[in-house]
Amino acid sequence: MEISNQLTPFLSFSREQWANLRKSVPLKLTEQDLKPLLGFNEELSLDEVSTIYLPLTRLINYYIDENLRRQTVLNRFLSGQSPKVPYIISIAGSVAVGKSTSARILQSLLSHWPNERKVDLITTDGFLYPLEN
Repeated sequence: MEISNQLTPFLSFSREQWANLRKSVPLKLTEQDLKPLLGFNEELSLDEVSTIYLPLTRLINYYIDENLRRQTVLNRFLSGQSPKVPYIISIAGSVAVGKSTSARILQSLLSHWPNERKVDLITTDGFLYPLEN
């Protein structure tokens, strides 16, 4: 990992450094599981899923766990009156860059974690309506 002396919210990793952050997270997807997650004319190997997505899901799980702890503290402070809040992940990008594929892969991987998180996808397609005159 490259750490800059400048103030920045960004970190830079080589592919190998990033892959090593996976630690011992097991890959529970098979080639058969992966195929339906891919979009039209997309190719992605299990090795790429393991190298890129597993470290990301490990980091996301840390964030979710910390968010749940924060909710517990708030609930205790408010004497049990705080609402349950979902953890929302947004994926943005240009047309046909793999947003839906990335979302489906993350959904599948996060759903297989030992704590069995409930993971739902909500696409922007469901929010698009034709303009009415």
